[in-house]
Amino acid sequence: MNFDCISENLWVVRYENEKDNELYRLFSQWNDVMYLDKFFRENYDDLKFFKVDSISDAISDTIEDSDILESVFLDMKPEDDLKAVFNSLTHKNKESFFEKVKHKLGKVVYKRNAKHDSWLRIYALNLGEGVYMITGGAIKLTGTMGERKHTADELVKVENVRNFLISNGIVDRNGFQEYINEISI
Repeated sequence: MNFDCISENLWVVRYENEKDNELYRLFSQWNDVMYLDKFFRENYDDLKFFKVDSISDAISDTIEDSDILESVFLDMKPEDDLKAVFNSLTHKNKESFFEKVKHKLGKVVYKRNAKHDSWLRIYALNLGEGVYMITGGAIKLTGTMGERKHTADELVKVENVRNFLISNGIVDRNGFQEYINEISI
């Protein structure tokens, strides 16, 4: 598992055998019309929750939201408070365990000015003191992450990253910085 630095307070996972980190992968997918067409055809019934009945509208909304969300990350300054960007994500019986090891799930979510909220999600672990580690993301069309395989897979990725961090003695910002310094030598 590798970690790419976006800023001193924002890191993103690049999984083994992957050429791109998760943030790059997500924005590439969310701007790929072919990928989105296939995704929304496979998940068409879930669009009802958002009162969207056209796949072309879903694709357009996703690309628009992706552009807005990408600009949020591109415009971040090192001193920005990421707590304003990442909202807490409650996962049944998991949040208290994450807090015990000073890791907390977060998701980037924002309100659209259009007919529905955005369904784009970016998931991250909070390493404390305003440092976040992006583990992945998804198009979330359902009420809970466990309802669909692609969102349930994101929970697995979060858990795998959390376990990796813990197994390497990383339970806070300082531990992560020490780890990065060690592997950089």
